[in-house]
Amino acid sequence: MKIGIVCYPTFGGSGVVATELGKGLASEGHQVHFITYSQPARLDFFSENLFYHEVAVSQYPLFDFPPYESALASKLVDVVRFEQLDVLHVHYAIPHASAAYLAKQILRSYGIHIPVVTTLHGTDITLVGKDKSFKPVVQFSINESDGVTTVSESLKKQTLEFFDITRDIEVIPNFIDLERFFNKKREHFKKAIAPDDERILIHTSNFRKVKNTTDVVRIFHQVNQKIPSKLLMVGDGPERSNAEELSRQLGISSSVRFLGKQDAIEEILSVSDLFLMPSSSESFGLAALEAMACSVPVISTNTGGLPELNVNGVTGFLSDIGDVDDMAKNAIHILEDCPRLEEFKKAAYARAKDFDIKQILPLYERYYQKAIDSLKKENKSL
Repeated sequence: MKIGIVCYPTFGGSGVVATELGKGLASEGHQVHFITYSQPARLDFFSENLFYHEVAVSQYPLFDFPPYESALASKLVDVVRFEQLDVLHVHYAIPHASAAYLAKQILRSYGIHIPVVTTLHGTDITLVGKDKSFKPVVQFSINESDGVTTVSESLKKQTLEFFDITRDIEVIPNFIDLERFFNKKREHFKKAIAPDDERILIHTSNFRKVKNTTDVVRIFHQVNQKIPSKLLMVGDGPERSNAEELSRQLGISSSVRFLGKQDAIEEILSVSDLFLMPSSSESFGLAALEAMACSVPVISTNTGGLPELNVNGVTGFLSDIGDVDDMAKNAIHILEDCPRLEEFKKAAYARAKDFDIKQILPLYERYYQKAIDSLKKENKSL
């Protein structure tokens, strides 16, 4: 199968999932073409089945803003025609699904009929999609797709609540590559961070407001008062400075390390004891899944798709958004007893295995084929 994947090439969840999916499909023998404005962050190795097509945007002075959607649609037409793609898989509704719709209509003029599968990842529905200036386009693009998937039951429910959707939505959860994400014994690294055998807590995100990074610091402050511990803050974004300032105000800055963006996140997770995710919104919780694959239990909120991943009292604990005291209490409960911590770690890894990419890839392969067959049947009946 020749598959075109359209995504954001950033460290965000949708871009990571799209890139890892493409790499997985390529390893299964499919030809995968990434189409975006720069090389995806995790597209970091050579394969004869992986291709990258850059979308160049005109800087014509007439435009106040570069017309990326039109440039993307044109590039999609070009790649589909000359690479003879079988299916387009667009990740994140804005602007990818609408650009794919435009490309699909242009391709019809060439006698080419290609199915478009749209995967909704979260903020394209819960944040951007609710904006009145985007909502009609998002709704239309979803309904005109040949297949639509979401990464959790929660996101599917939200999509159906926000929009008048006439198309079936399939839930295909996010996944993890267990050949990359697993607990690597890095005792020398752990000793460098926690020389006195302190517990290591970790948070990874893009440090946006929705991630509640200051709540991470507040949770750690309470834990640190009861249990000798360190906090690793991995990532970067607009809320980093607030989190840094709060750690100074609380007098715990010497126990908190801000590491910025890291590619080899599995190395850092491997030395960690507990993952903190106090987000206000998570459509799935990919960062939590990466932690669990490295045998790190999770303290999270009970929002969005997190209850579908983090099993309360087994792989970690769930709390209401903003309930820092409860999250700190649960964190202390896990960390204060070594045998209990080991049980949570084992359970976290066992749960992560349910989302092994090897189990999820066939779901996408079957869904692509279903979309291809359905479009062929539709065109024959015309």
